[in-house]
Amino acid sequence: MRIDVADEESIRVAVAAVGRIDHVVVTASAPHNVPVTEVERDGIVAAFDAKVIGPLLLAKHFAPLLPPTGSITLFSGVVAGKPAPGKVVMGVANGAASFLASHLARELAPVRVNAVSPGIVDSGAWDGLEAQARAGLFAGASAGTLAGRVGTPDDVVATVLWLLGSGFVSGETIRVSGGAEHR
Repeated sequence: MRIDVADEESIRVAVAAVGRIDHVVVTASAPHNVPVTEVERDGIVAAFDAKVIGPLLLAKHFAPLLPPTGSITLFSGVVAGKPAPGKVVMGVANGAASFLASHLARELAPVRVNAVSPGIVDSGAWDGLEAQARAGLFAGASAGTLAGRVGTPDDVVATVLWLLGSGFVSGETIRVSGGAEHR
């Protein structure tokens, strides 16, 4: 089910339509990647709506429907721990998503709450780049990982599925970045 996390009424409508649910996975994102001197309030708010405020509202409304074995999985991102020029809004919003997972895990226990933090993934998000620029991005990203490659959607999906079934993991942020943090 797709929900506009920036619209609490759409969340209420979704909750009313669902009935019973075992897991919630939140993949919302609204990057505002510009130098600090060019940030715009609306871009900042949209980024935090997607990564923090919306997921918090989803938890507010969906947590009562989740069984004790249920879970909520949020998405952070590798830039939270790897500051880069032009990525301050994304980095801080992703870091806040990780902190939100740990706080929600504590408050909603025994429902588990975790975050997944992907690195550069060939997910289609980069398809708008010119072919040579995209190849250069992927080559540089691959060289910056211990795995020697960029991620695939299957890498991320496998991690989310693992978290859904891992009843003893809560409050964690799982990196799916090929070891980029260690390069």
